[in-house]
Amino acid sequence: MQEVGARLMRPFRKTGFLAALVAAFLTPLWPGEALAQSHAWPSRPVRFIVPFTPGGANDLLPRIFAEGMQASLGQPVVVENRPGAGNSIGTAYVASQAPDGHTLLLASVAHVINVNFFAKPPYDPIKGFEPVSLVATIPFVLTVNSALGVNSLKELIALLRSKPGAAYATAGIGSSHHLGAELLKTMTGVQLTHVPYKGAGGIVPALLANEVTFSIAAINSLLPHFKSGKLRPLAVAGSERTPLLPDVPTIADAGGLPGYSIDVWFGVLAPAGTPRAIVDRLNTEINAVVRDPNVVRDRLNPVGLSPVGSTPERFMEVMKTDLAKYARIAKEANIQPE
Repeated sequence: MQEVGARLMRPFRKTGFLAALVAAFLTPLWPGEALAQSHAWPSRPVRFIVPFTPGGANDLLPRIFAEGMQASLGQPVVVENRPGAGNSIGTAYVASQAPDGHTLLLASVAHVINVNFFAKPPYDPIKGFEPVSLVATIPFVLTVNSALGVNSLKELIALLRSKPGAAYATAGIGSSHHLGAELLKTMTGVQLTHVPYKGAGGIVPALLANEVTFSIAAINSLLPHFKSGKLRPLAVAGSERTPLLPDVPTIADAGGLPGYSIDVWFGVLAPAGTPRAIVDRLNTEINAVVRDPNVVRDRLNPVGLSPVGSTPERFMEVMKTDLAKYARIAKEANIQPE
């Protein structure tokens, strides 16, 4: 590079300005300098697109980020809900936006699940996006009405085997609730009836009214009913127990089902091609918010969210692993794409 620079500068030795210009051209820019000079990011409001209806953990997270990032970014950070078609409307919208760091996606594990349910997926969950950070996880819990009279997962499995066709509630076809129950069905051989509701809001009322036998659902909506005694947690669906229910085992342990796990995560994605300098700045800003002790104590833990914060590379690894995992579960459950 030095030889090339000297050769280029030789005709301009007597012209200080041109020599300086060439030298500046040949000097590599640090990421921050490249960002400031070539992108001036952010130059307008930053939007978090949420492919879910308002309310719930998936809607809360981007609003927490918006509050925590505006001051340091110097631009408004706004949240837009674009629900529909199994989260694909909002997700496909972000994939189509300019890769300039001004439009972001609050994704969940559904990002890699949903493509298994479309004959022609409207987006590529890996190639269509740049991972920014894995931000949080939330435990899912296998839950029954206390009046059902079962006190353990093994008792529930025995009941399901004695009464084929028992109903379970989900937030819809292809949801984490759905895949979690189908994995349980595959691993135990029980026969179940899927009752999909229009969103997670229908699950707790169905459990309380004994319309279904069980559900595998997010802990935040279940905790008040565990405390009242109306609902009973039998097992945690993830790979680890949760501190919120320290005495409740995992499904893998409680049911003698090694390998069972449904880990539900949330992360931030940008459109494919977003410059790495912008991705790195976003990663720093978002991780600073999600790791803030006050945010964790006052905003995340009360609704069952556990902070993560990761590198873009780690988030990509998780997405690729889960994409393969849920494709396998859907295939074994014989769930056909529409």
